[in-house]
Order: sequence, then structure tokens, then C-alpha cells
Amino acid sequence: MPVATTENRVPIENSGREYQFNILGMTCASCVARVEKALLAVPGVRTASVNIATDSATVITDAGVGVEPLMAAVHKAGYDVATQEMGLAIKGMTCASCVARVEKALAKVPGVVSASVNLATEQARVQTHAPVAVGVLQQAVSQAGYEATPVSDSVEPSPELKKNALPEWWPVALAAVLTLPLVAPMVGMLFDVHWMLPGWAQWALATPVQFWLGARFYRAGWRAVRAYTGNMDLLVALGTSAAYGLSVYQLFQPGTQHFYFEAAAAVITLVLLGKWLETRAKRQTTDALRALNALRPARARVRRHGEELDVPLASVQVGDHVVIRPGERVPVDGAVREGQSQVDESLITGESVPVDKIPGARVTAGSINAEGLLVVETLAVGAETTLAR
Repeated sequence: MPVATTENRVPIENSGREYQFNILGMTCASCVARVEKALLAVPGVRTASVNIATDSATVITDAGVGVEPLMAAVHKAGYDVATQEMGLAIKGMTCASCVARVEKALAKVPGVVSASVNLATEQARVQTHAPVAVGVLQQAVSQAGYEATPVSDSVEPSPELKKNALPEWWPVALAAVLTLPLVAPMVGMLFDVHWMLPGWAQWALATPVQFWLGARFYRAGWRAVRAYTGNMDLLVALGTSAAYGLSVYQLFQPGTQHFYFEAAAAVITLVLLGKWLETRAKRQTTDALRALNALRPARARVRRHGEELDVPLASVQVGDHVVIRPGERVPVDGAVREGQSQVDESLITGESVPVDKIPGARVTAGSINAEGLLVVETLAVGAETTLAR
């Protein structure tokens, strides 16, 4: 289907906006007139032009008009707006505010209908009504203070690299080793044991924790400042820098000295520990989701015109009759039309006892057919299946 683009477009006067998107379902000139009338009825629309040859619409609106009311008008007229979806891997997010910031930055990109960011998987799903270059989305995320790469490009490190790489917990362990002598005197006070490291020794232990192991907080905090916002990393950098800086100042003052090197080092060490635990939990969650999704077979046996065809799962459509032999995994969500069997649905329900299936019973993609031949009418495929959801 031809797709209209916005490249080399003359700027709209008076701060107006121009939208271009594809219309699905048009068949004749009356469809064109109906869509144009629906678009012109939206408040703020200046002009609307629909091309039946390219199935596209070009709409010029006032600056404050978004794409949502335009799409709603097309739907109300009885047609659909073609959308595309792409995935991005986001790096640098630490909390829910980061998620909201990335979603807001992506939603501002012209052509983006919606953006959904998952903190656990560190991925963003972006839905657009017109072709949007990946570089434009990456630039929007970068301006928000984060990094984005296409999901297809974010591959796992090779086994050789993983074998030679240092373990991820080493910064936490090293920070703990350097911080322990600083906080040990505080623990000794609980047992009425009073001793203290010399100031220069405290400085020597705290400095690598502050500026080497804690450098990630300064980098992330600087990105937040450039984006005119704040995050947890910025707070850690400011708080620990204040304690460290005051301690250095006291180090050069004569008389009684009060140092806070142990406070700065302990905060960085504890936050590093928390981030390591968080990364470990997210990786385990992602691996579990990936393993669950891998349970769905890549191909299906479809009965068409009296013949059984082995086709890719992406080619299966709602309403197709899928043949599932004993021992095979169910490729789609559907209803049994022929045969009787027992199906292991433990991946969804957690119940290890197989469930009896007779004509009319529902089956779930990824479950295992035990002993009988089943013919299942497809009710959901791809992202609409229970396993994908």
C-alpha cells in the first residue's frame, strides 16, 4: 500500500500543523467525500484532502489540534487509519518518572499515535500513523536524557564476551570493601570502642567510591540537567557531593575536624547495591517472559480446501482450522471443532493435570496436546493470544 510521507513539505503558515496518514476501507469517490467531510467537521481543521489512489489523507490544522480527534473522526465515518508499530530498547531508566519522561518525549514526535514504555523489559512500543524514521525517535529519547536503539539491534552479548567480561557485582563488592573501614568506627561506638581513621586515609578510601564507582550517577544526573529535569541519580550525585565536598573543606581546616566521607561512600555503595539487585531481578523477569513466549511454535498445520498445509504462524488467520497432532504445542488460541484429547495448560494455569478437551472447548496457544488429534478453529493469533498478552 503506498504511503504518503512528509519529506520536503513546505512549512505551514501561521504555525499550523500538517498530518498525513493512510485510510483503510475506502472503495469509491463517495468514501473520499465522506472522509473529507468527517475530517473537516473536526474543530481546528483548515483543509482536508483525501486521495483514493494512494489511500491517504492530508490534513492541515491549527497548531493546537492533535492527531487523536482526526483518527476518531475517521473511525466514526466508518473507516480505519493504518498504523505501524516499532520497538525500541531504552537505556538509562531508573524509575517510573523516567518511564513517563520517555513516553512524553516519544508522544511529541510528529506521526506518533501512542508510546508505551516498560521499565522491567526496558523497551518502548511506539505506534505511528505515518512512517517515522527510527533516528527521529532516537533523537527524541536522547533529548530526554536517555539512549534508544531498535529492538532488532539490541542483541545479547556473545558467550565469549560474557565469559571474558567482569561480573556485574564487582563495583558493589569493591565499593563495600572501600566503605567498610569508613563505617567501622561508627559500629565500634555501639560497643563503646572509639577510634577514627586519619582524615587523609578517609579521603583516600572515599575518593574512588565517589568519582570512579559513582561516576554513573554524575553521567545520568548531567543528562537529566541537560533535559531540564531531575531524577534519582541527580539527587544521589548532589547529596554525596555535598558531603564529600564539605569533608574535603574540613580536611584543610585546623582544629577539630568533622568528616562525612563515610556518609557519601555508604550512600553510593547502598544505591549501587540496590541497582544491582534491580538489574538482576529485571533480567530474570525478562528471561522468564522470553522463555514463556518461546513456548509458542513457529509454524502451524492449517487445513485449507481439504488439504493440510504447513505454514508459518504469521500466515495463520482468524477462522483457519489448525490441525494439532498428539505431542504438539497449540499454536493459536481457538475452539476445538473436531476430536477429543487432553491438553496440558500448566504454562497459564499452573495446574499440571491435563484438561479434557471436546468439541466446543477453548484451547490456549503454547499448551501441549497430549494424546488425541484436534482440529481447532482459530480465534486469536499473534499479539491477541493469551500467551502474548
